[in-house]
Amino acid sequence: MEAGPVPAAVLLPLFLKNGEYHILFTKRTTHLTHHSGEISFPGGRCEISDRDSADTATREAWEEVGIDPADVEVLGELDDCHSIHNYLVTPVVGIFPENYTLTVNDAEIERLIEVPLAHFSKPGVYRVEYWDHKGIKNYPMYFYLYGDDEIWGLTARILKNFLDVFWGVEQAGEESEQF
Repeated sequence: MEAGPVPAAVLLPLFLKNGEYHILFTKRTTHLTHHSGEISFPGGRCEISDRDSADTATREAWEEVGIDPADVEVLGELDDCHSIHNYLVTPVVGIFPENYTLTVNDAEIERLIEVPLAHFSKPGVYRVEYWDHKGIKNYPMYFYLYGDDEIWGLTARILKNFLDVFWGVEQAGEESEQF
C-alpha cells in the first residue's frame, strides 16, 4: 500500500515595490532531483519541529531566499494542492517588507523573479490546456508568461487559486478567464 501524501507548504510571498504589489518566485537550479529548472514558490516538506503550514512555508522561505519568518505577515492559506510527487502542499500567502535584502541559497535557487501583480491581468499572459493526467481526462493545466519565463504546473495552480481569490472570481476554470 502506498503511503499517504507528504505534508508540505509553500509561501506565496507578496511585497511592495515602487508602490505596486509584486509576487516573488524562484527559478530552481537545474541539478535538483525534483522540479529542476522550474519556477516555484519558496517551500518544502513539513518538519516535525514546524507547528503548522505557516511555520513550514516561512522556514523554507528563510532557507531558500533569506526572508526572516518574523518579517512575514501571514495573510492566510489557500486550498491544498496535490503534487505529482505525492505531496499535499498548503499554500500560505504572506507579505514581507518593501526593499528587503534577499539572500539566495544558490544550491537550490538559480535566480529570483519579481512579477508585478498587475502583470497577471494583461491579455496573453494566461492560458489553459487540457491534459490527460493520472487517468483524468481534460485535466486543466494552467500557464502564465512573464518575459521568457513560463510558470506552470503546481505553481501555476496555486497562482490561479490566489488570483481567483484576490480578484473575487467565484469559480476556477474557463468561466474565470477574464484576465
